[in-house]
Amino acid sequence: MTKPSRNLWPASIIGFFVLAIIFLVTFVAWAMRQREGLVSADYYEQEVRYQQQLDSMNRSQSIAAQMVVTFDPMQQVINVALPREQRTGANGVVHLYRPSDARLDREMALAIDENGVQKVDAKTLENGLWKVRVKWNSGGQEYFVDQPVIVTGAPNSDSARG
Repeated sequence: MTKPSRNLWPASIIGFFVLAIIFLVTFVAWAMRQREGLVSADYYEQEVRYQQQLDSMNRSQSIAAQMVVTFDPMQQVINVALPREQRTGANGVVHLYRPSDARLDREMALAIDENGVQKVDAKTLENGLWKVRVKWNSGGQEYFVDQPVIVTGAPNSDSARG
């Protein structure tokens, strides 16, 4: 008498379901540990005000080329220069936006000097891409300009000599 061969189907089906459950549990555990940083914590309120933002941006298009945002690596400052006709009575905010990490964002009041320039200390900023968003009021109109700037470390004085 020959021994009947063993049927592998029940074990295969059970093994498939066990592997599927292990995969799902592993995936859920991985997904729960992922950081879900929003670009902004109050994104809904910002969306509601977006039409005002669009109006400010459209108004600013004609003067955006005159607005200068530069990074000075020697002094480690970001220079924000308003157009000449916008300097008188201008008040607003300068927002340093880090696209890769919202926790590094900074905001400060717009405080231009007599030349229409504000120097923002960049010594404590992480190297890389920053967006300088300047929103200001001048002459009863609101303006908004968003310009990218790349912050780099201070040049080494030894390498500059040799």
